[in-house]
Amino acid sequence: MPRSADSDPTRPPVTADDLDLAVRLAVEALREAPPVAWDGRAGSLEWDCWETVEHLSDDLFAYAAQLGPRVPPLDGEVPFVWASRRPGGPSNVIHANREAGPAGLLQVLEASGALLVAMVRTTPPRTRAHHVFGAADPEGFAAMGIVETLVHTYDLAAGLGVAWSPPADLCARVLARLFPDAPSTSEPWPTLLWATGRAELPGHGRLTEWRWDGTPRT
Repeated sequence: MPRSADSDPTRPPVTADDLDLAVRLAVEALREAPPVAWDGRAGSLEWDCWETVEHLSDDLFAYAAQLGPRVPPLDGEVPFVWASRRPGGPSNVIHANREAGPAGLLQVLEASGALLVAMVRTTPPRTRAHHVFGAADPEGFAAMGIVETLVHTYDLAAGLGVAWSPPADLCARVLARLFPDAPSTSEPWPTLLWATGRAELPGHGRLTEWRWDGTPRT
C-alpha cells in the first residue's frame, strides 16, 4: 500500500526541528570536503559543487521569503531578481562571496536554512503561500526545504567525495508529507532518491519526471 498522509491521522508532522537537523547534518558532511573539490561537478547535475550549494541556499531563502509577507502571495513568488552568473548556471538571489572560501559558502547555507527554520516556527499553521507545485503551509515548506537539503547534499557528496546518509526517520516523514504515493516497501532514503529522480528501486525504474505534493493535509 502507498503511504497516504491524507488518510493517516497518526502521520508524524514535519517540523522546524527536522529542518534544522537536516541543514546541520548537511553542513557537517560538506565541511569534510577538500577545498580543491568545490569546482567539480555535483553528481549528475549540470552545476559545480559551489553553485549547487548556492542553489540550495537560494531554495531555503526563497521558501522563507514566501512565508514572510503579512499576506503571503498565492499567485506567484515574492518578486526578487533571480540571476545566473554564467550561462547554464543556477538562477539565484543568493550568491556567496568566493573570497570567503568554502567555509563562507557553508555559512551562507547555514544562514539561509536558519531563516526558513525561523519562519516555519513562527508562522501560523493555517498560513498558505504560493509554490509552483501547489500552495503550501509552513509544514509543507519545511518538508520541501528538507528534501532540497537531503537530495542536493547527495548530489554534492558524489562530487566532493564525502559520505552522506541521512536519518531514515527524517526521510520517512518527508516522504509521507510530500510523496504519499511513493513505494512503502523499500527503505526511506533510497525511496526518497527514487522519488526525486536520482535512483532506481526494485520494480521501479528511475524517474525522468517527478514532482512533490506540497499542498496542506487535512
